[in-house]
Amino acid sequence: MDTRICVVGAGRWGTNHIKTLNNLGALAGIVESRENRREELKSLFPGVRLFHSVSEVPLDEFDGFTVATPAETHFEVGSYLLKNGKHVLIEKPIALNTKEAGALKKLADENNVNLMVGHVLLFHPAIIKIKELIDSGKIGKLEYIYSNRLNLGTVRTEENILWSFAPHDISIFEYFIGSNPVEVVSRGGAFLTPGIHDTTMTSLTYPNNVVGHIFVSWLHPFKEHRMVMIGSKGMISFEDSSAEKDILFYEKGIDWVQGEPIKRDGPTEVIPYDKGFPLTNEIQYFIDHLDGSKLEIADGQNAFDVLEVLEKATVSLQGEQAEADSVAEYFLHETSEVDAGVSVGKGTKIWHYSHVQSGSTLGENVSVGQNVNIGNNVKIGNSVKIQNNVSVYEGVELEDYVFCGPSMVFTNIQRPRSEFPQRGTEFYAKTLVKKSASIGANATIVCGSTIGEYAFIGAGAVVTKDVPAYALVVGNPGKIIGWVDKKGYRIEFDAKGLSKCGNYQLTDESVTYLGD
Repeated sequence: MDTRICVVGAGRWGTNHIKTLNNLGALAGIVESRENRREELKSLFPGVRLFHSVSEVPLDEFDGFTVATPAETHFEVGSYLLKNGKHVLIEKPIALNTKEAGALKKLADENNVNLMVGHVLLFHPAIIKIKELIDSGKIGKLEYIYSNRLNLGTVRTEENILWSFAPHDISIFEYFIGSNPVEVVSRGGAFLTPGIHDTTMTSLTYPNNVVGHIFVSWLHPFKEHRMVMIGSKGMISFEDSSAEKDILFYEKGIDWVQGEPIKRDGPTEVIPYDKGFPLTNEIQYFIDHLDGSKLEIADGQNAFDVLEVLEKATVSLQGEQAEADSVAEYFLHETSEVDAGVSVGKGTKIWHYSHVQSGSTLGENVSVGQNVNIGNNVKIGNSVKIQNNVSVYEGVELEDYVFCGPSMVFTNIQRPRSEFPQRGTEFYAKTLVKKSASIGANATIVCGSTIGEYAFIGAGAVVTKDVPAYALVVGNPGKIIGWVDKKGYRIEFDAKGLSKCGNYQLTDESVTYLGD
């Protein structure tokens, strides 16, 4: 009976899956959301069924699925297929974090199906051969591995170089050593996009005093994919970026003779190995295990282990101690400072040259832009965005989802005098910005005001009094010129004060949300 595989995602790497499966005679279906791309595929692969989404696919007609969609969709697509009892190969990273990876592995175990991850270099013939050499004792006890994966581009702006390039090397290190690192330390630099590292050096310490280094960069003048393995009896190097792609064995090392370290400098040997395409080997391995037989490499546990190392390295990059089971709670740029006694929620990001003073509370997923000052005892809710050059002084409170545009101004004292300083909470006039209100660039909010829910303060406006919910305010002094809905669009009302969409009611210069 012919093997029938469906590929989910026909982008750059998904196209490689499609071509490889077609060559293996196992391509039976393709899921692709873009209509024009489906038309192209229809002409290229006329006998293959095409689908707009994975939910349309008659799952029982296929033996397995490969998933090559964007990483943020891997968990959703993978969960759907595993719950329906299908064997799945998901490209790396298998998910965005270890929590999702663990959940996918659990689903595979519960449904008695195979979950495989696209760590394609584990199927590189040279890597397989090097593994055989290490296991046979060719280089003695493995002591040290380093990998350089360097190039100029392609630069990502969503994920850093560590998450983009290093998963391959982490998976190979685990494959060679047979265990996970006990310590992870990573350092690097972000030059093109704030907070997105372009180059990193990661040091990994394994049991039995085995050490690994991974150097990755997309800001490098030439391409280099080199790996070197150092053992007690010899050394191996492999440069995948070279034309020859030779595995070289060096009979080199240091021998201790009568208590003295003596250099051993023997001949260099070219190790032969069978050439082949890693992706072909990977997909054939997946096909060979569609009977449910146990995966020995690139399984769900391997995917989880690699993500765990990446998360620990990310913690280290952010300047925090990488504990065995910890993940960074929030991001703090190295040029910024958070005082003692500050509470910062998970997922919050504090960018360049910003300062959060003691006693303040920042909720989860807050974005604090460049050159922002948050004063003492300020309370900021969840998912608030504070753009560049804003000072949030003591006495100001921002509820959930508030947006503060660039260079807008809060005040906290009604009659400021440099000659007569007014410090302390008894002098501060409280300002409250309620849920989901937006304040435009260069606007000024005079202290003592309350900005209502979903209100919209236009750029450059000066607010001197309370603003009701859903109000649109512009000018100096600020005046209400209309009303906006939850998404910030102008609301039009009929003669009875009911919005055209039927969700809002205008009564006595105030708007009430009636619900969808």
